[in-house]
Amino acid sequence: MRLFLVLVAVPIIEIALFIEIGGWLGTWPTIAIVILTALAGSILLRQQGLVAMRNVQARLAAGENPGRLLADGAMILVAGVFLLTPGFFTDAVGFALLLPPVRAAVWRFLENRINVVSVQTGAHGPRRPGGAHTVDGVYEDVTPGDASEDAPDDLPPLRRP
Repeated sequence: MRLFLVLVAVPIIEIALFIEIGGWLGTWPTIAIVILTALAGSILLRQQGLVAMRNVQARLAAGENPGRLLADGAMILVAGVFLLTPGFFTDAVGFALLLPPVRAAVWRFLENRINVVSVQTGAHGPRRPGGAHTVDGVYEDVTPGDASEDAPDDLPPLRRP
């Protein structure tokens, strides 16, 4: 229900802002502002996205958990989507998400509402917290009675322990 309200409310807010700002500034200046904010947003998105990617790589190289930095990267991506969407409200939200203090506040809000599980990779494959190991393998089902005519006769019988 909340998602439905957001999907209805955001376009209504955008239309109202276009009407108000377009009536105040005129049509062409309003269109120019929308285009300029999209260009500025894409430039800022690229810069901050590259910085976020380098920070994640550095954290991974140091063997540290990059969870917070990945969340920042996701928020920067969402900011880019908002900035490339025509409208004043979405531009405001997009530019706000590009500000580190705003992202920090969003992270504090989401931090206790999400569950992050880290998987450590060792020499024997991924290890989950608690010591359980993941084992990959290939098998072939050789259940008696399912043998096809193409199966070789020289295979040893299946022995169960």
